[in-house]
Amino acid sequence: WLKVRAHSYRSLRTTQILVVVQAEPLIMALAFAAGGLPVAVSPVALDASLLVAPPAAALRGAAAVAAPAPSSGGAWGAVAAAAVAGAAVAGGRRRKAKMAAARAPAAASFVGVQAKPSLRGACMVVCAGATLPEGRKLRVAVVGGGPAGACCAETLAKAGIETYLIERKLDNCKPCGGAIPLCMLEEFDLPMDIVDRKVRKMTMISPTNKEVQIGQTLKDDEFIGMVRREVMDDFLRKRANESGCTLINGLFLSMTLPKSKEESYVLTYNDFAESDGTSRQGIKKTLEVDVVIGADGANSRVAKEIDAGDYEYAIAFQERMRISDEKMDYYKDRAEMYVGEDVSPDFYAWVFPKCDHVAVGTGTVIDKKGIQKYQQGIRERAKNRIAGGEILRVEAHPIPEHPRPWRVKDRATLIGDAAGYVTKCSGEGIYFAAKSGRMCAESIVTRTEMGTRMVDDRDLFDYINKFDAQYGPTYIVLDLLQKLFYTSDAARESFVDLCEEKYVQEVTFDSYLYKTVQGNNPIGDIA
Repeated sequence: WLKVRAHSYRSLRTTQILVVVQAEPLIMALAFAAGGLPVAVSPVALDASLLVAPPAAALRGAAAVAAPAPSSGGAWGAVAAAAVAGAAVAGGRRRKAKMAAARAPAAASFVGVQAKPSLRGACMVVCAGATLPEGRKLRVAVVGGGPAGACCAETLAKAGIETYLIERKLDNCKPCGGAIPLCMLEEFDLPMDIVDRKVRKMTMISPTNKEVQIGQTLKDDEFIGMVRREVMDDFLRKRANESGCTLINGLFLSMTLPKSKEESYVLTYNDFAESDGTSRQGIKKTLEVDVVIGADGANSRVAKEIDAGDYEYAIAFQERMRISDEKMDYYKDRAEMYVGEDVSPDFYAWVFPKCDHVAVGTGTVIDKKGIQKYQQGIRERAKNRIAGGEILRVEAHPIPEHPRPWRVKDRATLIGDAAGYVTKCSGEGIYFAAKSGRMCAESIVTRTEMGTRMVDDRDLFDYINKFDAQYGPTYIVLDLLQKLFYTSDAARESFVDLCEEKYVQEVTFDSYLYKTVQGNNPIGDIA
């Protein structure tokens, strides 16, 4: 049960609420209803009778929010209506303001609840557990060295926390479109030389092969970055290592869970670094740590160890293909998205440019066994532009469709794909993976006072609450868009027609490049 005291107020063009709660689902519901605005969270005694929904008028046209039933988490679908109703954020910002907003964390804002503000029911947020012995720092193992794990490990190591990053394939080439938003380059201090292509043109191709050119609203210095995951991930891991993180080339196998607050997690893994080269299994080793962070992808072993629950997933299939220089010139600053029942029943297919080749692929949730058929469909639709191409690599990988039911258990948590942070409609996950990793690490650093105190689950829920408040509306809106436009060829044709509108292009690119929900009335736009 939950005790919530909140009230809304007008501050120029925005509405903010303070929520004092214990459980995750209601935090998400109220945060989404307020458009993902800052939420301050604290554990308190619980009393459902005191649940107060913010006035509808105060939420700029949002419907009143009903109290959700207690659950184990995963309440994203239950709050969809409230989320979309309050997701509007005034657009038209200048680029500098957008970049600043993209970098800013979800700050806590404290606001009264009733008509007459009162401190009744207020409480103090208690940070972390007991102080660690003098000279000993918190020990954290991050399992998985993609953008989520590497960014998490780097932030922890910079704060002086004893950090271990376990990655089984240091030359891993994850199947991925490789698109990153402009704000990510500055926010995560990424060098421009890891960007293979700067995409400024996007061609949307309908089921009837109608082509709509998108990108006229981009400024000269705006673009979508195209990267190879093996290049970017390697850069991020090396930077984490240089910051003081211990990088382990190993395969995580299992872990023994602690039976008390004082006991450690014991991880078992195969260490490949010290193998003599004749064994692919490596040398079995163990590692004792205080905190475990699962960043090991959609098939996360850490998630299984902590019983985080299952989620629906899509299968992405991709072929890296080398085409002639003449054909490659067409894709030097262009990406293509194809929609239609022949290329995917519930997603899109793509041709994305890389450094000296293109990635041609598709994905589906509802017909995973038919993925080869849909891959043949995109080959056929794009045949005039990829004819004679040499297939360099064939890749397939699961993509989560929604967050796991549980993302925290005791002193273990999940980030990135392991947690389920991939958006529907677009299938984007790189930025949100890196952001979740950094936000998780920042919560640990702050609440353990630079690693001098023990962690408990409240410290890890701090990151979950902030991430959900900041990005929940984006996930909900894109989920609804996928359900609206990816269900039939008639709907897909309408979707491509809609993309001709200059306003739609401007809102779409601004929202993607700067990771803020843009537009004067996105709900009206959807309608």
